[in-house]
Amino acid sequence: MRLSEICVQRPVFAFMLIMFLVVMGVFSFVDLGVDLFPKTDPASVYVRFRLPGASPEEVVSQVVMPLEESVSAVSGIDELRAVISEGGGFVIVTFTLEKDINEAVNEVREKVAGAVRQMPQTMQPPIVQKADPDSEPVVSLALSGNVTVRELTEVADKVVRRNLETVDGVAAADPSGGRRRQVNILLDINKMNGYSLTAQEVERAIRSENIETPGGRIVRGPQEMGVRTMGRVENIAQFNNIIIKNVSGVPIRVRDVGYAEDGMAERRSFSYYKGEPSVSIEVRRQTGQNTVKVVDAVIARVAQVNKQLPPGLKLSVVKESATYIKKSVESLEEHLVLGSLLASLIIWLFIRDWRTVLISSIAIPTSIITTFTIMRALDYTLNSMTLLALTLAVGIVIDDAIIVLENIYRFLERDPDIDPKVAAVEATKEISMAVVATTISLVIIFVPIAFVTGYAKRYLGQFGWTMSFSILVSMLVAFTLTPTLSARVLKRKKGGPSTHGHQPTAIEKGYVRILSWSLNHRLVIVAVCALTFGSTFILAKFIGRDWMPQEDQSELQLMLESPEGSSLELTERVTMEIARKIEKIPGVIAVVPGTMGFLDRVQQSRATILLAPPSERGPLNEIAGKIRAITRDYAYLRPAVSFPNVLGGRDSFSPIRASLNGPEFAKLVPIAREMLQKLMKQPELADIRANLNFNNPELQVSIDRQLASDLGVRVADVASAVRLLMSGEDEISTYKELGEQYPVTVRLMGGQRDDPQVLSRLLVPSAKVGLIRLDSIAKLERGVGPSRIDRIARQYGIGFYGNPAPGVTLGAAAAAVQSVVDEMDLPMGHSVLFSGQVKILEETTTNMILAIGLASIFMYMVLAAQFESLVHPFIILLTLPLSIPFALLSLIATGRSLNLFSALGILLLLGIVKKNGILQIDCMNRLLGEGMPLREAILEANRIRLRPILMTTFSIIAGLIPTALAMGTGAATRSAIAVTIIGGQTLCLVLTLLVVPVTYSYVEGARAWLSQRRRVEATAAGD
Repeated sequence: MRLSEICVQRPVFAFMLIMFLVVMGVFSFVDLGVDLFPKTDPASVYVRFRLPGASPEEVVSQVVMPLEESVSAVSGIDELRAVISEGGGFVIVTFTLEKDINEAVNEVREKVAGAVRQMPQTMQPPIVQKADPDSEPVVSLALSGNVTVRELTEVADKVVRRNLETVDGVAAADPSGGRRRQVNILLDINKMNGYSLTAQEVERAIRSENIETPGGRIVRGPQEMGVRTMGRVENIAQFNNIIIKNVSGVPIRVRDVGYAEDGMAERRSFSYYKGEPSVSIEVRRQTGQNTVKVVDAVIARVAQVNKQLPPGLKLSVVKESATYIKKSVESLEEHLVLGSLLASLIIWLFIRDWRTVLISSIAIPTSIITTFTIMRALDYTLNSMTLLALTLAVGIVIDDAIIVLENIYRFLERDPDIDPKVAAVEATKEISMAVVATTISLVIIFVPIAFVTGYAKRYLGQFGWTMSFSILVSMLVAFTLTPTLSARVLKRKKGGPSTHGHQPTAIEKGYVRILSWSLNHRLVIVAVCALTFGSTFILAKFIGRDWMPQEDQSELQLMLESPEGSSLELTERVTMEIARKIEKIPGVIAVVPGTMGFLDRVQQSRATILLAPPSERGPLNEIAGKIRAITRDYAYLRPAVSFPNVLGGRDSFSPIRASLNGPEFAKLVPIAREMLQKLMKQPELADIRANLNFNNPELQVSIDRQLASDLGVRVADVASAVRLLMSGEDEISTYKELGEQYPVTVRLMGGQRDDPQVLSRLLVPSAKVGLIRLDSIAKLERGVGPSRIDRIARQYGIGFYGNPAPGVTLGAAAAAVQSVVDEMDLPMGHSVLFSGQVKILEETTTNMILAIGLASIFMYMVLAAQFESLVHPFIILLTLPLSIPFALLSLIATGRSLNLFSALGILLLLGIVKKNGILQIDCMNRLLGEGMPLREAILEANRIRLRPILMTTFSIIAGLIPTALAMGTGAATRSAIAVTIIGGQTLCLVLTLLVVPVTYSYVEGARAWLSQRRRVEATAAGD
């Protein structure tokens, strides 16, 4: 090649060319961020809404359906889901990964604004935010100390939360487990009835007597002065003096029917840290932000906040995501260095010359460091996929240098009198076609990434482009620096020359004998190939499918749900009881119990279980089994163990997520109950539960509409009065103190509020008789109703959640769910939809099949163009299907499943395996072109190429050994790809060394026969 010749003649030019790339790489490395995985957050927008006092059914009809109809018109929606509880809920709009988050939130906000006109006037303005409401927090904090819960909550909200939300990259810091300060107006129903007062009159009085409004301005010549009505209550005691109404000239004040207290919101949540009450703060990052940067910034801010806290209070970090990510990245960096050393060692074992090791090993740091430039240009981070690509590239980037160096070394062995510069140029020129073919055909397998979508594209994209660039740089090094250094560092070999190479070794002689036998028994080789390929379909039945291997992050979650109607006290008591038992399990560091902040339901709680490092305890599934054994006695709590997943958010909530959907909510319930019973009997499933929250006990006020109409009583007045006095959640006014505002609420006194009989004595306004008791127009009956309603894809839905049983893959668990669905024969209009990891698994499977198919087509096209032949590429690609059964066998032997990483290993394996065939066919073509007989050309060419094939194969294997051994944090996830390549490459090596020459002999023999036949026919025609 002309470039190689220039570089051999001008070594400083070659050195500066490569150094230019290295220097750019070094400076680019400094600016690279660190993360666990590429940015794969789907654009998620949620619309939170409140309709105070409305039942879940009423919220669906009046709010959710108009919202769904409007929002569903936005393009790119992947999942439209709504969760409705009493008085409100939210709609989650999850978009495809390709959708821009800012564009998505603007489009949703525009549609929501249009739908508001169809909603009730009492509805509070909906809030549209671009974050996932149940995404995993990146930092969990606990504020504790020797003060009251109210003081803890005030500090958590006013100091901690506001401080943390100013940190760059933080989306929200959500306190939970506390009780916020508020002014409670507590009323005595007996006194209200004595004064003939209704709840609405008390509400109107407080609203109208506690206001501060601007009243215009006074302009006098050159001066202007504002007018303001100062009607705000200045201290809480003044609420007692507010006049509700005058009766016969006598004012009735708040203190006459009740009193105002500086109190707290009703206790609806709890949180404990180290056995003491606390307020937990969960910090969530903005979509797409670098996790490590956000966590580091938050922890730095925590140290500052602790200095500002009152004496006796402490803000503690319960858990954070950055340490795991950093250790995972450090582990990959160690694998990168160790793999480089092992790959270099292979060269020394074959050639036993430290000079060759030095020359070829330069390709590794040069290619890796230069790749940082393109990573920075593409806004990539140092994450598991990019670093894994660099680690796997270690054994591959050295290949081109090995092939070129070995050929130069062979030239020097063959002719001891040759000038090293001439040997470097000629040897590089001879092998250049094979090097270009192996490099381009390996890079081309990543082109199909442009045709895939979803998570597969995000993960494969960064992996593919990182590896491709490093491989292209290695080719540049092989054509520039390798021949340049070889011409000056390698010494002439002394000894007798041998035709076409060095003196044959015992390995080469043995290989030639086996190859010669194979050429004599070609049908045997063909039969072996057919059997090997056929075994693919048998082996495929013995391997399960997963989206991603379960990684041990030294953490588990236990979710509990007490029966409908349970109080917070019951939920708290049993949760703490279970937590104390779990703390005694060996390997458990701490248990952090608290309520679930997702839906604000007192029946739900969770316990975060923090574990010791994996080296200091048993396997994760073993500890999960012990936790399940403890919770077996608490089956009524529907316990479920959750394993944190690298995806985070809802996808770590439960691997199995399915939804039974239908047009009518009432018809779904019996079907869901039957389905749940069948799912719980499936041995492939564990921790199965469903959102069957339909038996929430309630006291129903059934109004006699005819009687109410006759007496002039409006239903709205009844509902308003009942909610005001019984709920105590409506903010009817605000109290201002030191620049802060606190809500003012009204409700009955505790003893009266908790007595169902008191409600019957409630007075409601009547247009005809003034005031009447509630029980004169309504009946109070006990009943049940849904506490939560889900809607998915604009239909009612009931969610099912669970984990694969220990030792069962996600694919097998999903198949078990599907088998139950198929048995049930669902009515028309009803369906079961999978979401979460199961949905991602199916998308990824489809995308990987597409990628492998396109990669094979592209490789054929590149090889056909390179060899100027339509037949020879088929010979090379024949080795690809032979490598797949060996890859599957490696996974089965090591107890692994077919997941994203092992599938990526198979894709990469297809690019690596055909390298041997390229070297073989390139040399056979050259010798055949020089006039050597076919059989001799096959034997000699394969003998010559045996050493570089073995060197490149074993260098790849050696570079992958650290990753395959699954050492270090996060290694279990990545080891699948290394095991796939090592197993497939090693076991397939023997077959490819024989299959390619045997097939070549068939093709060239047929070509020679056809050529001879044409000559005979031409001669006969001439005669």
